[in-house]
Amino acid sequence: MPRELDKKQLAERSIIKKYRKDIWNPFIAAVKRYSLIQEGDRIAVCISGGKDSMLMAKLIQQLWRISEVPFEAVYLVMDPGYNEANRRRIEDNAALLGVPVTIFETDIFEVADSVDSSPCYLCARMRRGHLYSKAKELGCNKIALGHHLNDVIETTLMGMMYGSQIQGMLPRLKSTNFEGMELIRPMFCIREDSIIAWARYNSLEFIACACKFTENAAKAQFEELSKRKETKELIRSLAKVNPDIEHNLFKSLHNVSLDTLIEYKTGGERHSFLERFNDTKKDLL
Repeated sequence: MPRELDKKQLAERSIIKKYRKDIWNPFIAAVKRYSLIQEGDRIAVCISGGKDSMLMAKLIQQLWRISEVPFEAVYLVMDPGYNEANRRRIEDNAALLGVPVTIFETDIFEVADSVDSSPCYLCARMRRGHLYSKAKELGCNKIALGHHLNDVIETTLMGMMYGSQIQGMLPRLKSTNFEGMELIRPMFCIREDSIIAWARYNSLEFIACACKFTENAAKAQFEELSKRKETKELIRSLAKVNPDIEHNLFKSLHNVSLDTLIEYKTGGERHSFLERFNDTKKDLL
């Protein structure tokens, strides 16, 4: 009689079996395509308590078990001031899924909640800084965040529609404030719908955004103000006409033609198509 698997084993098996095409293969594709993990890396896998980061932890756990490239991973949870229920949910899920988390406390929510404007921006900046600092203290050279494919395309569209710029999200970048540290995004090629499906299939419940700002705001009002929610709905409506819309938007970020852009910036310096246009005109003369 076959041995019955526990919830951790079922969740791990579903990644490799049922969701191999939608989760495991895109994860491996991102690691390879963007050279995210090298021999000797010590990676701080940053877990917020949501579905994305917890799945990322399981993916990196599995990769560590089978990889021919030796690396280490520390599963890092920063408590920015969670309420008791959210803190307990994170700890319970980590135990349930067999993720050996290292937890450290900060006062980020308290600080962000005390400012009058842009608390979300301040919170995000402080979170990143604390994570880099703790990771470096633990001897890590990289932090891994759980941004997925939909985060990538939504952020790009939001920049165009609300920020008047075309700006993407990189799968790997060097820290400007912490020398020798990098940020990687191993979930870069995984669609959010696949993550949600994995969590539901395994009857897993994770915390959503748990900051004091959103807890204190009227939920309906906050969602109406959310530009990301509007962008999600726009993509969803377009997908009804073109089911490949997410794939095409993501692929377009790998097929940017600078020759057809009116202006662009690189290294902080602005360039115009007229530079090339005028050079070509001189050559013809």
